[in-house]
Amino acid sequence: MFRWYVINTYSGHENKVKTNLEHRIESMNQRARFRRVVVPTEQVIETKDGQKVQAEKRTLPGYVLVNMDLNDDAWTVVKNTPGVTGFVGAGQTPVPLSQPEVDRILHTGAGTALAQRSQVEFQLGESVKITSGPLADFDGEITDVNPDAQKLQVMVNIFERQVPVEVGFDNVKKLD
Repeated sequence: MFRWYVINTYSGHENKVKTNLEHRIESMNQRARFRRVVVPTEQVIETKDGQKVQAEKRTLPGYVLVNMDLNDDAWTVVKNTPGVTGFVGAGQTPVPLSQPEVDRILHTGAGTALAQRSQVEFQLGESVKITSGPLADFDGEITDVNPDAQKLQVMVNIFERQVPVEVGFDNVKKLD
C-alpha cells in the first residue's frame, strides 16, 4: 500500500538527497515500490531593494517526502541513500503521514489554492527611508508591520512632530 513518509536529511541537502534517491531507485530496480520523491516548497514574494522578487523557499528544511510501498527492500534503498539520516517516526518504525497532512504540505486537495506568501524583511523599530509618494526622502522608524496588506506604519518627523504614516513595503528601503 502506497503511503507518504518523511525522510530526515541534512539541512540544505534536500535536492541532492532527492536526486540521489531517484537514482538509487532506478539503479536498484525498485521503481515499482516508489511513486514520488518531493522536496516541499512554496512560492514567496520577497522585497529586495524596493523590488518584488518571486522566489521558491523550502517549507520543511531538512526533510524530503516520499510516496512508497514500504517493505524491507524499499526501506533499505531509502535508508542507505547518501544524506539521509533516517525516517521520521516512533523508534525504528517509519510513521506514514495522513492525507490531510500531505494535502497541507504539498498544497493539494479540494479547494486549496496555492497562495503566494510575502516574505517580511521589516521589523519593528527599524529605520527606513520612504522612496516614493508625497513623503519621499523622509526617514522614519517602523512602529507596525502588516504583512497581509503589505503595509508598514512609520513614524516620520514632520515640522518637529512625530506623525504616523502608512506606506507600502515597496515604497520604503532600509537604512544602513
